[in-house]
Amino acid sequence: MNEKDIRKSQIKRTVFNVILYTFLVLVALFVIIPFYWMILTAIKSDFDLVVVPPKLFLKYNEIVFQNFADAFERAPFGRNMLNTLIVAGISTVGTLITTVFAAFAFARLNFKGRDLLFIVLIATMMIPGEIFVITNYSTVARLGWLGGNNIPQVYSQALLAMTLPFMTSVFYIFFLRQSFKRIPDELYFAAKVDGTSDFKYLWRIMVPIAKPTIITITILNAMGTWNAYIWPNLVTDNASFRLVTDGLRNAYSELGGRTIFNEQMAAALIITTPLLITFLLLKKYIMRGVSRSGIKG
Repeated sequence: MNEKDIRKSQIKRTVFNVILYTFLVLVALFVIIPFYWMILTAIKSDFDLVVVPPKLFLKYNEIVFQNFADAFERAPFGRNMLNTLIVAGISTVGTLITTVFAAFAFARLNFKGRDLLFIVLIATMMIPGEIFVITNYSTVARLGWLGGNNIPQVYSQALLAMTLPFMTSVFYIFFLRQSFKRIPDELYFAAKVDGTSDFKYLWRIMVPIAKPTIITITILNAMGTWNAYIWPNLVTDNASFRLVTDGLRNAYSELGGRTIFNEQMAAALIITTPLLITFLLLKKYIMRGVSRSGIKG
């Protein structure tokens, strides 16, 4: 390659990098600007909310932290967060148990109709989740998990209704199965020669190797529970048992048409911050789990 060709190649690479990084910066701004506007609105005073043109930056003496205190007074976000953590913990543990066993069966065990059953399960992912709300609601109603005569009974029924219907996920089963499929068959056959049972092989070999993927499933399932709105709002109407999303919505839906934008954004920031912190601290595990899952299948 002569000098002219080298220069052409360098120019093409430079142009490509400029276009690529320009696109990435635009995407980053598209994602960051709504978060910045939420934070900015949350710390504005009532006067700054209606200033035209709107302020894009605030001085320190213009910041109103009282909006956060007012938000906590308007809704029991502390209790809502505790309820959400309890529901997330129970549903995540249940999801991990069903996902690990199902993924192991589809990845390692040979039984008649395995591939056909797996295809059928994958096909259910094309059905919108909202369709299952009707059947799930009918099921929990027939089981008597709606309502109750006393507080402990209502709380236990709310926990059952919000956790049991979602203790399995076809996507997570597929996700973990792909990770299990990357484990060499020779390890399984060697373990069977040594007299190792399938259950022991699963917990001693496959689970430790697929740990990044399992951690990723744990994080994603917990975050999904934190963001859940429709189902928790359907199965409980008691203010003491609401999750964070329902608590946020109900706290500002009873103002008679009046909207307190700064306080509402402060409340949204309160319940969003734990998710942002969790993602920033654990993003390496999510990326590692996705990369380890691969595409083998």
